[in-house]
Amino acid sequence: MGDPRSRFAPGGTRSDIDAVSWSAAVPSSPVAEGITAADPQEALDRLLRDLRSRREGLSSRDAERRLTVAGTNDLVRKRGHAWWRELLRQLVHPLALLLWLAAALAALSGSGPLAVAIVAVIVLNAAFAFVQERHAEQAVEALSAYLPPHARALRDGVERQIDARELVPGDVVVISEGDRVSADARLLTGALEIDTSTLTGESAPVAVAVDIGDSHVPLIQARDVVFSGTTCTAGEATAVVFATGMRTELGRIAALSQRIRHEESPLERQVKRVAWLITVVAVGMGVAFIPLGTVVAGLSFGDTVTFAIGLLVANVPEGLLPTITLALAVGVRALARRGALVKRISAVETLGSTSVICTDKTGTLTLNRMRVAGLRTAEGVIDLGEAVEPAAVGTAAQRLALAAVCCSNAEFESVDDPGGAVSVEVGDQTELALLHAAAALGVEPRRDPSGRIAQFHFDPNLRRMSTIDATGDGVCVHTKGAPEEVVARCTRIAVGRDTDRALTDDDRTWIDASVTAWARQGRRLLVLADRRVDAGTAAGLDRDEAERDLVFLGIAAMIDPPRPEVPDAVERCHTAGIRLVVVTGDHALTARGIAEGVGIGRDGLRVVGSREMERMPDRDLDAVLAAPGELVFARSSPETKLRITDALQAQGNIVAMTGDGVNDAPALRSADIGVAMGRSGTDVAREAATMVLTDDNFATIVKAVEAGRQVYDNVRKFIIYIFAHATPEVVPFLIYAVTGGAVPLPLTIMQILAIDLGTETLPALALGREPAEPGLMDRAPRPRTQSVIDGRMLVRAWGVLGGVSAVLVMALFLGTLVAGGWSLGADVDTGPLHHTWQQATTMTFLGIVACQIGTATAARTRRASLAEIGFATNPLLLWGIAFEVCFAALVVTVPFLQRVFGTVVPEPWQVVALVPLPFLVWGCDEMLRWRARRKSRREQGTAE
Repeated sequence: MGDPRSRFAPGGTRSDIDAVSWSAAVPSSPVAEGITAADPQEALDRLLRDLRSRREGLSSRDAERRLTVAGTNDLVRKRGHAWWRELLRQLVHPLALLLWLAAALAALSGSGPLAVAIVAVIVLNAAFAFVQERHAEQAVEALSAYLPPHARALRDGVERQIDARELVPGDVVVISEGDRVSADARLLTGALEIDTSTLTGESAPVAVAVDIGDSHVPLIQARDVVFSGTTCTAGEATAVVFATGMRTELGRIAALSQRIRHEESPLERQVKRVAWLITVVAVGMGVAFIPLGTVVAGLSFGDTVTFAIGLLVANVPEGLLPTITLALAVGVRALARRGALVKRISAVETLGSTSVICTDKTGTLTLNRMRVAGLRTAEGVIDLGEAVEPAAVGTAAQRLALAAVCCSNAEFESVDDPGGAVSVEVGDQTELALLHAAAALGVEPRRDPSGRIAQFHFDPNLRRMSTIDATGDGVCVHTKGAPEEVVARCTRIAVGRDTDRALTDDDRTWIDASVTAWARQGRRLLVLADRRVDAGTAAGLDRDEAERDLVFLGIAAMIDPPRPEVPDAVERCHTAGIRLVVVTGDHALTARGIAEGVGIGRDGLRVVGSREMERMPDRDLDAVLAAPGELVFARSSPETKLRITDALQAQGNIVAMTGDGVNDAPALRSADIGVAMGRSGTDVAREAATMVLTDDNFATIVKAVEAGRQVYDNVRKFIIYIFAHATPEVVPFLIYAVTGGAVPLPLTIMQILAIDLGTETLPALALGREPAEPGLMDRAPRPRTQSVIDGRMLVRAWGVLGGVSAVLVMALFLGTLVAGGWSLGADVDTGPLHHTWQQATTMTFLGIVACQIGTATAARTRRASLAEIGFATNPLLLWGIAFEVCFAALVVTVPFLQRVFGTVVPEPWQVVALVPLPFLVWGCDEMLRWRARRKSRREQGTAE
């Protein structure tokens, strides 16, 4: 199959991409292949011949035959697994299997209510995960919303309104202002202005007309082709359909979005591994206990089976799965308050492991509030950052301001308000900035709409826009655009309101120097030009004729101020070891200036332009991304984003990618975390993304990463807390077995379940709400392969916290027995020692609860001391501890619960003996963390 990224490799053809995108989604037949094999960029007559069509359209009978073989004009959603299979998959998740086992054991032990409660937990978790999975399949439905219900087509030589689903290749459709395009089509007659924002993200309409196509450009950039899902804003035309349904550009995006399947998050994978680890340990210990108990300890087979069940119950963490789910849900709510809406609950943790953030520039790093900072004309530089006196402004600058007003579609409108008329700004931010600059120079910013004779909309390939306007001084062409495009078409330079001279090489030198200097400062640059034309021929000029022999008026240097919070957010990324890659459609120097202005690339910044990227094979792209330093990809396309995402992931990175257009959807789906813009993004981008920013702010991404790290740390904290109690629950069974029953069983199965599903749960949930530990964003992202549970965690949980707890609990158990007159091997099943044994098992139960308090306190931090984070900074944990104390008190004092759990009321001295246990458990762990901090500081001092 080769590298899947090759579908976006330089030199890839349209047919290459189509073959990958929809070959599996579209029925194949010789007739269908014949109809759809036409090249949409070939000569019109040949295209009609290949499509077996004509300018008058198809006959009704021919259209019906084609519909049968080509299929309906729909976006087809690839069928996934049946819903019941998806739900079953959630019910047999490894942790779910452990919970089923726990439920079965609870039922066997005679605790029906506990078994029902565990089953309810399984069902709720499975239902929640099932809903999240099904939600991801709605991206194609969002794309389908862009398709209109009806279309106008020529059938039997007559214009008819038909169901858009019935369009077929070869149909001739009629498109006019307000229509939404139903299929990909090549213009036969007329000219249109097309809003392509749903497909490309471009806000300005694109002009398309007959005979302005170019077979040497990618199809998406052809200027005589219209695409499914776009909208006609002006004009009227006829066009021949060459692609329908999944063969359209919109269908290609839908196919890519479906082919990129959701992958499990790192936490989801690690939880499965942990579940299997627990399963192996629990089942292994339970099975091993049977021969150990019968052969070594001399117990009966029935007793060994009963105690094996107890071992299994002690090892199964019944509260782990719901605790993880609820911790992630808390993270989702916290992020929503910060302006980040996370659509998949497991993505919260993935955010915490993000190692690369690929971000757009405009509106994300910047405020998207353009203003003109300065102008450069033949008369000199005008600094608009300071107050400008219009009377002191040169006439060439006022001529530039007039061109800026005329060559604009932005407006200052007056709207009636109860408090009086209010001025409202309508239009593109760049054009509004130019209008404000014109007003500052003393030129009226409101143009007369009746003065416009013709308009050539901004073309992203030509990177310029022109209008032909009737002014008080005659008819003029006004042009604005990228410096390299407009200056190349200038032959003269304005030196006054009505005077100009030849543009010399010296002029071009200072123009280039000004452009370079301002671009390096991160300013967006536009050159404005004009030319007088004859009033009688102005309306008939085509674009090439209008935009030649222009008079250079000057350069407008605009700045889109960086968001004030971005530099700090970038610095936090750097301290956290997160690499930043800027992927933008702006000029390379402008993008570099903004990136460097906010602190990106402090250790080296490489800028890759669109032409370099187009020629770059995947091997070279891999080398560029693997090299140290940060990157800017300028003049980039959405397919560039997907190539970058694939390459970074192939290198083991966890990638967050921003996007806002429909054709960003594949990259957003492919990234580990797709981030869509809530304000400026399209519905499809928001649907395909994992996270939506309600404020379009880069700093919010960094906050989300911090929240993700916090959630991951908290998951590890309550895993340590839950695992620590396995040791004091298991050790009593082992001692019983090793001594052959000479030491009676210190804990009953029902008491274990009371701990695992009663006293343990709320403190574990509270640890999921633990505030961020100091230094959270001062460490590098964890590797994609790092396990949520490692050897150090197990030593701390089972060895230190669990080991100390087991010693203390067994000492309490044996002390209670001895104080009641017990001796080794004495019978406790009947007689006066039975009550003593019940007191001892009660103290084992209460001792584990007391140790849980110390464990919960110790688990709050990974390295820091309790003094650093504060004892009362997690009030929910204090409430959780209060609950488990009250619950334990009820278990040992309420008669009904005493019968269920086999407990008795402890003596006062026994209650007093419980008090030091939490402090001893926490103190041992605190001492070890103090030694680790001291060792770390000593190593850092040696390194310095």
